[in-house]
Amino acid sequence: MTRVFNDPARFAEDMVHGFTAAHPDHVRAVPGGVVRAHRPGTAKVAVLTGGGSGHYPAFCGVVGPGFADGSVIGNVFTSPSAAQAYSVAAEAETGAGVLFMFGNYAGDVMNFGQAAERLTGEGIPARCFAVTDDVASAPAAETERRRGIAGGFTVYKTASAAAEEGASLEEVVRVAERTNDRTRSLGVAFAGCTLPGQREPLFTVPDGRLGLGLGIHGEPGVRESDLTTAADLARTLVEGLLAERPAAAGDSNRVAVLLNGLGATKYEELYVLWASVVELLTEAGLEPVRAEVGELVTSLDMAGCSLTLTWLDDELERLWLAPADTPAYRRGRLDAAAPSRTGEAAAPRRAAAARAHDEPATATGEAVAAATAAVQALRAARTLLHDEEEALGRLDAVAGDGDHGRGMSKGVDAALAAAEQARDANAAPAALLGAAGDAWAADAGGTSGALWGAGLRAFGSALPADRAPEAGELAAGARAALAAVTSLGKAEPGDKTLVDALDPFVTAFEERLAAGGSPAEAFAAAAETARAAAEATAGLRPKRGRARPLAERSVGTPDPGATSLALVLGAVAATAGPAAEPAR
Repeated sequence: MTRVFNDPARFAEDMVHGFTAAHPDHVRAVPGGVVRAHRPGTAKVAVLTGGGSGHYPAFCGVVGPGFADGSVIGNVFTSPSAAQAYSVAAEAETGAGVLFMFGNYAGDVMNFGQAAERLTGEGIPARCFAVTDDVASAPAAETERRRGIAGGFTVYKTASAAAEEGASLEEVVRVAERTNDRTRSLGVAFAGCTLPGQREPLFTVPDGRLGLGLGIHGEPGVRESDLTTAADLARTLVEGLLAERPAAAGDSNRVAVLLNGLGATKYEELYVLWASVVELLTEAGLEPVRAEVGELVTSLDMAGCSLTLTWLDDELERLWLAPADTPAYRRGRLDAAAPSRTGEAAAPRRAAAARAHDEPATATGEAVAAATAAVQALRAARTLLHDEEEALGRLDAVAGDGDHGRGMSKGVDAALAAAEQARDANAAPAALLGAAGDAWAADAGGTSGALWGAGLRAFGSALPADRAPEAGELAAGARAALAAVTSLGKAEPGDKTLVDALDPFVTAFEERLAAGGSPAEAFAAAAETARAAAEATAGLRPKRGRARPLAERSVGTPDPGATSLALVLGAVAATAGPAAEPAR
């Protein structure tokens, strides 16, 4: 159990405060994460690691000379938002471009991608790289669908070392690609982890058993087997990786090796396991190069471990062995660095990031009532999501990481606060919902945060500034929200995502309006359609997101995103009344 916390909802923020206070010579806090305390005196590619918190020393623990330039830190097991990623990049970049590096998870791909697009649009070259080392998460023929686990450590290290040598952005990306192509990982769990504030673990493993192929976000293994001896476990891990020897490795026999503890499996146990692992690697003709045995990519208090092999060539071996000096990882001795500066280079980017936006339209006439109705709807959604937070978390934990309820609560809290502020400033409904969507995405992070943010902003874009919306405009807004969500998330009906509830809702809403129903009546009927559609997702196999590697486990359980969407739509429908009835 995770026992030490204040407010569970602020666990990540409190952790960052303590982390930077403990390591002021290495890192400083910035909005969204941390960057090096002393930035390079000459331009270099800024390598930024990132992901949800709960994995220390990944990702923030390896910020420093020879390794990362900064880290974007999300809520526990939740992707950082695009706003957080942009903020950290604005503080870390020094003129040679930015490379975001993360595991291959939908929320990370989505949010870091949006941040990179924004940076590029402002003239800062930015690229993204998703690590795909987990052999248990997809077949060998579908490596692009594999998730990233502890092998990201090796990929981040070699790419960071290349950047430290002065390589261009294109060259740093090439090194990352080459390392990733040669990296394979496999993990096992002996017991699940517990989110701060929760009393029960995200999953359990029966006594005497292990879960093979776990994820690092509290996802259970893809199958179970008996837990016997360290020698047997070593054979399972080594043989599983040797069977996945990458074609890119050629005849290389020199390997970087990580035997990684996940939080509750400690060093003495890992060394017992390592004795068997190194024997098996030697028998297979492989030569470990500066093996790392310890906690490198954890999962809060999870009991388990993972093994990573990276087949090296001369270039990758040099970069793997290159010196680094970070709070959690030190290797070798760095040469005297060029003169550094603290903070001054970030000022132009902060000024650019703070450029004033166009003034939002002011609500007039009946639009004032529409803006008030939008705030009332968000307030109803907030009450419901807080009431359902624990239940949504349990639903998500069946085949995911259990953070959906907490993420939705954080998102709606931020959205409501932004909407109330916009209403008090007499903002038009479009501006109000846009502000609410941006706040939801920024505070919640993750896949759901990005999708809810995009959907709210798109819906608001269809609403007029000077009057109550007409039925056709409401229908257009709903259709625009669906288009924004599907465009950003790339999901289709049947993929077992929130789209499976949103798509039938929009269709039913349009049909009811076309048949002559009032907007309130049409919305209520469509919300009921969404509720039934969300329940029906229990029979689907997930094709996207963190639940996909555990598709069989997910069957029989409704999708959390579809469920929360249907719940919110129902709560919003209940707020509709004569005072909130739009024009027809």
